[in-house]
Amino acid sequence: MSRDGEVEEGGIKPLPPEIRSDMARGRRLAWWTIGLMTTVIVVMGFAAGSSQAMRTAWIEDLLSLIPAIVFLVAAHFEPKAPTRLFPFGYHRANSLSFLIAAVALGAVGASLLIESVMTLIKQEHATVGPMTLFGHDIWAGWMMVAALVYSIVPPVILGRLKLPVATRLQDKVLHTDAMMQKADWMTGLAGIAGVIGLGLGFWWADAAAAAIISLSILNDGIKALRSATAELVDGAPRALDKDAEAEDAASLRHELEARYPGAEVRLRETGRFIHAEVAGAERPDRVVDLKALWPGPPERAWRLAQLSFVARDERGPGAPGDFGS
Repeated sequence: MSRDGEVEEGGIKPLPPEIRSDMARGRRLAWWTIGLMTTVIVVMGFAAGSSQAMRTAWIEDLLSLIPAIVFLVAAHFEPKAPTRLFPFGYHRANSLSFLIAAVALGAVGASLLIESVMTLIKQEHATVGPMTLFGHDIWAGWMMVAALVYSIVPPVILGRLKLPVATRLQDKVLHTDAMMQKADWMTGLAGIAGVIGLGLGFWWADAAAAAIISLSILNDGIKALRSATAELVDGAPRALDKDAEAEDAASLRHELEARYPGAEVRLRETGRFIHAEVAGAERPDRVVDLKALWPGPPERAWRLAQLSFVARDERGPGAPGDFGS
């Protein structure tokens, strides 16, 4: 059943009222990302030339569309009511989208890093020649720098707008998207340094800048992949920005351990929601108020979606004794 338990025409409303406006804002930001970053991709594609830093930055801009797209797909499925084939609903659509975004991020970062390192090993010398613009010959690097400057602006704005929404929603896909925007503008700065370095005669500057960009992408991908994998194998709820237990989950665990001394408390995350299981405690006679159990701010109480009581040796996901509203 849904977290708020309300029923409307068309079925159960699976999303808590507290986060519906933020979900709508997250969807708008994802569409803005697709629109604005598409213009960046077109501009960067025309200006790329033979610069490896430019090609790497262009690929990262293209890659930055993936988190926004999978967020929209997950946001489409997540509110759907449970069905016979999906009796627990579609909350894990967000988890699956997070895994897709993490794999894409890590794989592309690794491939770009290998390409950059091989260029440095082979000492391949990239060149940026002149081009004709409005009847005048200019250094093509200036066009590349102009394109890179433009590529910095949308990610700076979008990233700053997404972070607070991702935090309120506890949405790892949207948070990864915001981190991708940060990587985008950092890529733009590194790309500018690489292109100017080529113009000054430093043949290695372009490939070195591409390698730095690739390391940043790979690092973000590895962190996201560890967190996504933990979530899909029912690990403890992770923080948005690191592979460590979320602070609100740790507080909830301590609250339940204090309330049910001697029992074993297990927490797992399904999308943005926490499911708690207490093993070895006496089963209450009446439904437990989940909001009263939440140790954090009341506006975040929607995070606790379910509380189950099971015998200590019952560890399967279908163990009886689900409580909560």
